[in-house]
Amino acid sequence: MGYSARYHTASLVAVFLALAIGILIGAEFGGDALTGTRRDLEHSLVGNLQDARSRADELSAELNRSNEFGERVYPVLTRDRLNGMRLAIVALGGLPSDITGEVEDALGPVDVNGLAGDLAKTRFADLRANPDALGELGTGLGRQLVLGGTLPEVVRGQLFSRASGSFGGLDGVIVVRDQPEGMGPVQRSRAGQLESALMGGITATRVPAVGIEATTSEPSSVSFFQSSDLSSVDDVDLTAGKLAFVFAMLGAEGSFGVKGSADRLLPDLLTEGR
Repeated sequence: MGYSARYHTASLVAVFLALAIGILIGAEFGGDALTGTRRDLEHSLVGNLQDARSRADELSAELNRSNEFGERVYPVLTRDRLNGMRLAIVALGGLPSDITGEVEDALGPVDVNGLAGDLAKTRFADLRANPDALGELGTGLGRQLVLGGTLPEVVRGQLFSRASGSFGGLDGVIVVRDQPEGMGPVQRSRAGQLESALMGGITATRVPAVGIEATTSEPSSVSFFQSSDLSSVDDVDLTAGKLAFVFAMLGAEGSFGVKGSADRLLPDLLTEGR
């Protein structure tokens, strides 16, 4: 036979002997080596931490300078640009707390039964039985919000949770969307159908229509704005967002902001708008 039990025994003894020698060497010399390695690692980590803190201070200073620049430049770039324009703010669903102070018109969840009663003497009388009637109502309502008409006044009590001012004669529309939680699938479907039709009616008038939200808005409604052919601003709580919003109301088209769905941060301020 090529190998014997005695050869295997000798091999195992050699392995154990090598391990024993390694353990002795480690016990004899490893202490100093490990201490030195630990010391070097500590120095490296401390250095990295100091570098990170220094870089953070630099970035903070740059951010403060950038914010100061934006705050100073913003009034110069936007001064008098919206003067004389008649704008409406339409809120679909709830009113985000960070935009509440700016919102004048709000649309609440859809009460189809109540709407059908108000519209009993109109062509939308079969609202409950005809699924297409809700879409037609939204389209007509969107157009008349901008151009004027009797329909917004007819449904004011049922469809608008709050409304002020007069409808029609608008130069632009600002849209805020914050669907309330707890809606069932049927209610959510009806709300979505009406909202989409309403946006279609608004955009058909060709006046600037801009969907806005804050950087903290969750879930984002930018995809809804985009699918409805609205320009959008997803950072209206920032100076850059306010600037983009003003130029979007003047006709700049696109999805502006800081989120992944944005095309760019700002419109071309030299060529777009007034």
